[in-house]
Amino acid sequence: MKTNKPIVWSILASSDFNQILDYLFQKWNSQIAIHFIDLVDNQLQTIAHRPKLYPEINKKKKVRKCVVTKHNTLYYRETSNKIEVVRLFDNRQNPKKLSF
Repeated sequence: MKTNKPIVWSILASSDFNQILDYLFQKWNSQIAIHFIDLVDNQLQTIAHRPKLYPEINKKKKVRKCVVTKHNTLYYRETSNKIEVVRLFDNRQNPKKLSF
């Protein structure tokens, strides 16, 4: 049986995640924030089992796109020994801010 590759967060993705959580805790409530954490975790488990499930949106950098919610998209890439979460982007931002 194939073992799952470890999931590693980039500095940018960690920062994105923390900013989204800060926003959810401040503007909504802890229940919404915890639900968001669960959604991200579930998507990461799916990616760990099936890394090629989601479409590749940047062939040069091998970045794939996974929509977590209508407001948030997770971008990741698979290497030979890991899965790297590149960004966790709030789709309400200017798309020009999205870089990998």
